[in-house]
Amino acid sequence: MENFKRPFRKSKRSFRRRLPPIQSGDRIDYRNMSLISRFISEQGKILSRRVNRLTLKQQRLITIAIKQARILSLLPFLNNDKQFERSESTTRANGLRIRNK
Repeated sequence: MENFKRPFRKSKRSFRRRLPPIQSGDRIDYRNMSLISRFISEQGKILSRRVNRLTLKQQRLITIAIKQARILSLLPFLNNDKQFERSESTTRANGLRIRNK
């Protein structure tokens, strides 16, 4: 039993190491819109660290940069495309929602 060899071994999966999303020369800054826009979803939300593949320090800096860009109105707080489509079908009058038919 000690010298038992398996006839079929599972081969190790070869995986390609992805390039890091932030290179060493990139500056994480609120003015660097090309870098910041990669870490925002279509709805305008900040993507999580797991999705971004960032370190904790990088994610914190990205979050701060995105928030600063939003405050300075370089970025919208959220993407309103879907909100406008929905608001056309419903209107507000006297605090009550009335549907247009």
